[in-house]
Parts: sequence; C-alpha cells; structure tokens
Amino acid sequence: MKTLSNMGFAIFGAALVAISYGLARFAFGLFVPSISAELALTPYLIGVIGALPFISFVLATLVAPLAAHRLGARNLAVLSGVFGVAGLGLISQASDALSLGVGVFICGICTGLMMPALTAAMQALVSRTMHGRVSSIMNAGTSVGIIVAVPTVVFLSDAWRLTYTIFAVLTTMGVLAAWYFIPSVSRVIPANAAPPPPITRLQWSRLIRLSLFAFAMGFVSSPYWLFAPDLVVTLGALPPGQTGWLWFAVGIAGLGGAVVSDLADRNNPPITQALMLMMLSSSLVLLAASPSQLVLAMFSAMVFGLAYMSLTGLYLMTGIRLLPGRLSMGPVLPFMACALGQAVGSPVVGVLVDGFGYANAFAIFSVIGILVAVLSPMYPGHIDYWAEEEEPQPLPAEDTGLQAAFDHQLLDEDGEPIEPVSEETGTA
Repeated sequence: MKTLSNMGFAIFGAALVAISYGLARFAFGLFVPSISAELALTPYLIGVIGALPFISFVLATLVAPLAAHRLGARNLAVLSGVFGVAGLGLISQASDALSLGVGVFICGICTGLMMPALTAAMQALVSRTMHGRVSSIMNAGTSVGIIVAVPTVVFLSDAWRLTYTIFAVLTTMGVLAAWYFIPSVSRVIPANAAPPPPITRLQWSRLIRLSLFAFAMGFVSSPYWLFAPDLVVTLGALPPGQTGWLWFAVGIAGLGGAVVSDLADRNNPPITQALMLMMLSSSLVLLAASPSQLVLAMFSAMVFGLAYMSLTGLYLMTGIRLLPGRLSMGPVLPFMACALGQAVGSPVVGVLVDGFGYANAFAIFSVIGILVAVLSPMYPGHIDYWAEEEEPQPLPAEDTGLQAAFDHQLLDEDGEPIEPVSEETGTA
C-alpha cells in the first residue's frame, strides 16, 4: 500500500465518491429518456425503479459502521466498488424493468458502503486538523461525478448500454486503486479519549427534527434527480443529448455547496435551510415552466445543484455537531432520512406524472418544499457542547465550521476536546 498525503487522500477519496455517488447513483436520471423508450417503461415504473437505489443505500448504511470495523477500510471500499461494478454492468445489459431494478438496487449498496470506508481511512491517515477540509473535498466528489457523466450523454445519448459499460470499467479501476491506496484499518481512537456520553432527550429531539427536514428535502428533490432530463425531452422537445448540460450545471453549482454550508454554520443555519429549500423548490417550477429553453433549464439546474449540495452539507455538519463522539450515527441519520425521502418521493412523482403530467407533478412538489421551508425556524441550529440548560447557547465564531465540528468529536474525561499531537496519525 502506498501512503497518501492529506490532500492526496482527499483527492483520491473525491474520485471514489465521484464513482460511487455521481456515476452509480445520480447519473441514472440522465438516461431515463433513452432507457424508458427502449424498455417501454412508464413514469410510474421509472419512479419505482428510481426508489430502489435509495432503499438499498439505507440498508447498506445501517450495516456499514459494523462492516468498517470488521472488514477494515480497504476491504469495505473494495467491496463497495465490486457492488458498483456488478450493478453498473447489470444495468448495461438490462432487458426489462426487473433486471434494470436489480442493477440500480445493487448500485445503491455501492453508494451506502463507500463513504463509511473512506471515513474510516481518513481517521487513520489524515491529520485531525485537516479532517474538515478533507471531508469537504471528498463530498465534492458527488458533483465531480455528475460532471464526468455529462460527455457520455452529450455524445452517447442513445448508447446508454455502452455508457454504463464505460462506467463499470471506470469503477473497476477505482476498485484496484482502493486496494492499492487505502489501508486495511478500522477507526483509530486515542487512548485518552473518553467514551461518548449518553444521548440526552434534548439531543434526540434535535436529531429527530434534523432527520425530518432531511427526509422532506429528499422527498422534494426526487422529481429533479429522476425526471428532469425526461421533462425537457417530453415537454420541451429538446434533443436527449442536450439533457447532459443540465447535470453539468448541477455539478458545477454543487461545488459551491460546501462553502455555503460552512458559512451557514458560522451564521444562521435555520435561515440558510429556509433559503436553500426555497431555491430548490423554485428550481422545480422554473424547469417545468421553461422546458424548451436550454439556458433557463440550465439556470434551473444550477439553482437546484447549489441548493441540494448546500443542504446535504448543512445536514452533515449539524449531525456531526449534535452527537459528539458518534460519527457513525450523528451524520448518518440525516443522510439516511434524505435517502428515505427520495425513495418515497420517486414513486409518488411517477404516479403524479402518469396522472397529471410533468408540469403539475413538479409544481405539487415545489409547493410541498415551500411549505417545509416555512417551518425552518424549527431547524436545530447551533448547539453548545458544554451547555446543560434546556436551550443551548450559540457557539462562538471560532467554534463554528466543519473543522470545528470534527474537533469536538474526541473529548477527554473532563468533556474538553482532545488536542491533536504530532505523534498521532489523526482521528476525529
């Protein structure tokens, strides 16, 4: 195994996330027009199939912490990649709805296992003072993967089988690289780290509110991820090859999501949650209102990409903050809730498209998003790690941001953050 530097690992992790999230999970919507036409699939069937990778993502995420502990980071990352190769390969050979559904279901397992494997490796390889920056770069891999998928749609819009074969080959390369670069270790914890304290009633209350908002966001975003390309082809009569530019816009704007979520933690998370959710909802209406205008459709995609990636980053950061010392639970629950929202929303939007058409279906989801945004004052904002009063006090500026959230994951017996030392390889 070759040892990577902090930034080298960040870039490598982003590449694996690009494959497992961008190609294996979110690229599917780009090929819905071609796949549904060749396999004669109705919007309802596409909605059901589109829900499967989110269901398998949740199931894989449930077992991922235990798997990371038992198998180690390298083996879990390789296993994730193997599922990706199998799922993408099966999609490339799909002959009906059943085989297509099995393929996307397996791809969801790949997605659910990859980030826990990379997190375990990061805790062993990366200096604790760099965990925030490395995590942000790895999370940006989703946007990079979406961008990478664009040329295949622009130039191979009707050759979706060849495209998924190419994706499977790229994932195979990722498996080999994971075996070479990722160590076969589990999470490393300093000897002077105290076990996390019991979860309080206040923490449970805030975590439940966070998960409900994440579920709602996943539900509202599901029409865009699954049906946006098919909408502009069906309603706007745009060539299928041009739908790739929607995902290009989503990916480019999504790269700014980490910056927005970090700034939100330094200012007002509930207000940011409301603003981003309103932006996400407006992107649905804008796309439905201008499906034949590629420039406006791309603008809608940029708004959606920035809002979606900002919200997922915000939920990640809030989850880390709410449960210090529980990285296998705090940030995981809102991500599972978001995936469940997408799993529920996908078949629902399929039914609405079948019954009322694309424009009305997208409008209904947009209204739901706006209603949820109005409830954002209930979003759990800053939490003081040491506060015992019923309502925690706001954190000082120096204790905000993703790195500060990671810094408070290891506490000593007095409840104070453990300072990193030079001998440590790093953990959080």
